[in-house]
Amino acid sequence: MTNEKKIELFETLPIPKAVAKLAVPTILSSLVMVIYNLADTFFVGTLNDPVESAAVTLAAPVLLAFNAIINLFGVGTGSYMSRALGKKDYDTVRHTSAYGFYCALLCSLLFSLCCVVFHSGLLHLLGADARTEAATSDYLFWTVSLGAAPSILNVILANLIRSEGESLHASVGTMSGCFLNILLDPVFIMSWGLDMGAAGAGCATFISNCVACAYFFVFLIRKRGKTYVSLDPRKCKPQKEIVLAVAAVGIPAAVQNLLNVTGMTVLNNFTSAFGTDAVAAMGITHKINMVPMYFSMGLGQGIMPLVGYNYASGNGQRMKKSITFTAKIAVGFILAATVAYYFCAGPLITLFMKKAAIVAYGTRFLRGFCLGLPFLCVDFLAVGIFQAVGMGKESFLFAVLRKVALEIPALYILNKLWPLYGLSYSQLCAEVVLAAAAVLVLRQLFHRVDEREAQNELRSVDKNDAMKGEQ
Repeated sequence: MTNEKKIELFETLPIPKAVAKLAVPTILSSLVMVIYNLADTFFVGTLNDPVESAAVTLAAPVLLAFNAIINLFGVGTGSYMSRALGKKDYDTVRHTSAYGFYCALLCSLLFSLCCVVFHSGLLHLLGADARTEAATSDYLFWTVSLGAAPSILNVILANLIRSEGESLHASVGTMSGCFLNILLDPVFIMSWGLDMGAAGAGCATFISNCVACAYFFVFLIRKRGKTYVSLDPRKCKPQKEIVLAVAAVGIPAAVQNLLNVTGMTVLNNFTSAFGTDAVAAMGITHKINMVPMYFSMGLGQGIMPLVGYNYASGNGQRMKKSITFTAKIAVGFILAATVAYYFCAGPLITLFMKKAAIVAYGTRFLRGFCLGLPFLCVDFLAVGIFQAVGMGKESFLFAVLRKVALEIPALYILNKLWPLYGLSYSQLCAEVVLAAAAVLVLRQLFHRVDEREAQNELRSVDKNDAMKGEQ
């Protein structure tokens, strides 16, 4: 994509086309990521061994913790890059991309090292017991000890490329790794292949993320001179303005993810008290629930460059229309998904595990979780907009409210009132409150944008009057 086409995409292309061009590849990429997560669950589930399925579920919080680094240096960096593009400050875009990439590389290596050093304590914290410890450890070896860096850099590079409008190539790179993972899963997991069980799923993930990273490196080498994304280490000089801008958006996003990890760990520990079948069912439920969640996330992430660019360039009306158009699509899809999940919960769980106890648990879990999806969709979209325009304080507040003030307390209370099954309704309790708050904050943002444009128009009129007076 030439620089002229990038400007056209952000400034003049009709909003439905602009949103589609940016969001559709991102949504497809997000859904493919869900499919490859479901593939892990599906192929491990076909072993009909709850221990192997539980290992993947118990390890999930650690993999989710990757997103703390991804959000800090992917979301934070991408947001500031899009706003710098809106101001036509291309040198800042180059320095910001280099800073985000190398910081993410360093943090991912440190993350792997910490997980290796504190391995035994980590397994205990995740809720692994004598039955599940070995399988969970093997899975973590491939996905974390070896795989943290390629897994994190894969998404970081996609965010950097997407921030300047190259949504298609960002998604192709991510999807190439996902498709490879799906192809490798049965070979590494199943008895007719390498018969590695859950460890095979981790090994396939590691290889596929390495391939995805290679795609992005080749893309950037070929686009040299035609892209503002830079991986030149000489440009990775911590400049105060860049560090503060990335941190303002990235830290709240990272905290949000760490709190998600905390919430999932609490949930898994509560669930593990009811046995391996309950843990396996909860893991399958989470994976199925990820499909509409990732659709919402993909749509929100897809329009972030468009929102950030137009906010920084002063085109508030285009920004607002992009948001309202996207919200209508997102909420409509999620409502349809909620209805389908509620009435088809049993058959959906059966696709991944046919054991009667797991299907019974999973059916009730999925019906509880799906009721919170429409509200979660509004919350996700709002937080993405806050991140796009640099509203770090608001996104941080929402993160704290979601887990610390609402969802984690709800887990304790609901599990006490309705043991095990009440856990799946904690998301609904939290997201109803947050969705209402999101609408209020977005209305305030729109009001500020309108005021800013009115002031700019007044200044423009005063300037024109002054020029006429001089003539």
